[in-house]
Amino acid sequence: MKMSLSLLLFFFLSSATVSFSYEPRNQEVEALISIRRELNDPHGVLNNWDEDSVDPCSWAMITCSSENLVIGLGAPSQSLSGTLSGTIGNLTNLRQVLLQNNNISAKIPPELGTLPKLQTLDLSNNRFSNEIPASFGQLNSLQYLRLNNNSLSGPFPASLAKIPQLAFLDFSYNNLSGPVPKFPARTFNIVGNPLICGSSSTEVCSGSVNADPLSFSLGSSNAEQKSNKLAIALGISLSFATLILLSLALLWHRNKRKRLTILNISDKQEEGLISLGNLRNFTFRELQFATDNFSSKNILGTGGFGNVYKGKLGDDTLVAVKRLKDLTGSFGESQFRTELEMISLAVHRNLLRLIGYCDTSNERLLVYPYMSNGSVASRLRGKPALDWNTRKRIAIGAARGLLYLHEQCDPKIIHRDVKAANVLLDDYCEAIVGDFGLAKLLDHADSHVTTAVRGTVGHIAPEYLSTGQSSEKTDAFGFGILLIELITGMRALEFGKTVSQKGAMLEWVKKIQKEKKEEVLVDRELGNNYDRIEVGEILQVALLCTQYLPAHRPKMSEVVRMLEGDGLAEKWAASHDHSNSTMNHFPNNFSNKSKAPPTTGSKHDEKSYDDESSNKLGTGMDDDDDEHSLDSYAMELSGPR
Repeated sequence: MKMSLSLLLFFFLSSATVSFSYEPRNQEVEALISIRRELNDPHGVLNNWDEDSVDPCSWAMITCSSENLVIGLGAPSQSLSGTLSGTIGNLTNLRQVLLQNNNISAKIPPELGTLPKLQTLDLSNNRFSNEIPASFGQLNSLQYLRLNNNSLSGPFPASLAKIPQLAFLDFSYNNLSGPVPKFPARTFNIVGNPLICGSSSTEVCSGSVNADPLSFSLGSSNAEQKSNKLAIALGISLSFATLILLSLALLWHRNKRKRLTILNISDKQEEGLISLGNLRNFTFRELQFATDNFSSKNILGTGGFGNVYKGKLGDDTLVAVKRLKDLTGSFGESQFRTELEMISLAVHRNLLRLIGYCDTSNERLLVYPYMSNGSVASRLRGKPALDWNTRKRIAIGAARGLLYLHEQCDPKIIHRDVKAANVLLDDYCEAIVGDFGLAKLLDHADSHVTTAVRGTVGHIAPEYLSTGQSSEKTDAFGFGILLIELITGMRALEFGKTVSQKGAMLEWVKKIQKEKKEEVLVDRELGNNYDRIEVGEILQVALLCTQYLPAHRPKMSEVVRMLEGDGLAEKWAASHDHSNSTMNHFPNNFSNKSKAPPTTGSKHDEKSYDDESSNKLGTGMDDDDDEHSLDSYAMELSGPR
């Protein structure tokens, strides 16, 4: 009896221990780990996908929402091969899957068709085979679908005709066959397939489908003669009808142009529509109404590319509308839309999402979500002050956004104007990097030589200012200045107000760091509510990013790791192996002639200036540094290209 009680007690305690120690795994983590196991990853881009992790939001190639739910999987052009696991269907919050330009093979998992929120799916330029899953017809939110340049076979999926929001579809260069259903996509491409048009015709499609072909019954010669006469009569009638319709259309078009000329616009369409993947094409009048005719009271900021206005759409959605200037002549319509299409695919939780655009003969506007907490620049000067933990989170978030632009976009994007005014804050004070949409899109070359410098004085890397050569390291320099601004609460140019020469900031900061007096730098608004060790570490990262030679600056992937506590000591020690002459040799705008440091009260001494600027520009999306911006004009370089 005692033995039985002892055994029962033992089993009870064992089961209790198991139940108390068990921690359920994150379903999204399990799904992503299964996906990684079925893929071959020659470059190790998925190496930080840790199956013991409970939060995949810090993983490479993953985008999460503000609620830490996985909404994006993007690994284009990473030489991935193998198969795509069906467990992707367990990522029920996915909005975007971008796996184009890889070597993934076998069939497309039908589980993709069970994702209720999926808006963009790009599996083009892979080696997928078999049929397109019929389950795709259940993707009611899908707007952008690219499966071109694979080895897909079988019939054209009729279920796609049921997708209400589908705007763009590309099935070109596969082995599809059979009838083509009528589907709602406004833009589609099916060239390079043995598709059969219509349900009873054997005519091969040319790749551009507008309507089902006519069917004719074969009969006697008399029937043929009668049908020929009937066809001639119908042809003459249709010709007259066509002429009448064309005349009416011409009159309508002339009246429309006259009506629009009064508004000083020339809209290319009457209604806003969904095009270019996820982007909405707004009419000019729609944005004119949303911004109260671009009223000055709705200006959120003024930058080199134009003014930014707060607007409210018809459904009460708040937006920020950037009205571009001096761009209509430099970009053709096709080039402008190609740029926008590429920009729209840059989706990351720390990047400002482009939601729409307007393109007329004399106006080009971009539409973004409205950021209620304004920019980092405005918040550093506002009340209440950003606390230290929020500043750290901003630094890491902005770094992750730039990392995505540099290493996970295809083609990569160089921002070229990284500053506090271009880092916005959402409702949760998460960093959202903005204004990258008009930066030059680069191919896989390591750098790009431009003919005009665009940026903000105090944030421009020396090699970019002197030669026009920009690269990822140009952005690293601007990010280093941003880190110093987060620590000090001061704009880069404010340092020049209390010293005899502007641009002495870096020399003074390096001197303070060398003397281990980091507390002198810290924003007085923080009081003692900060971690001195963390300030020292972030300051080291800032100085590594602002080294004179681009080759000595870290990549943004290294910056992210250092900010997360990995590899800073080694990188800092290695930086001391570089000669002091290269670290301290700055051109005139970073001269070290002045040795008088600003006092810790300098921020407050200039408070009236800050308040005036803040009141002038408002909150939301401001470019309050841009009175010193080189964006406002193209600075032609006389130096080497």
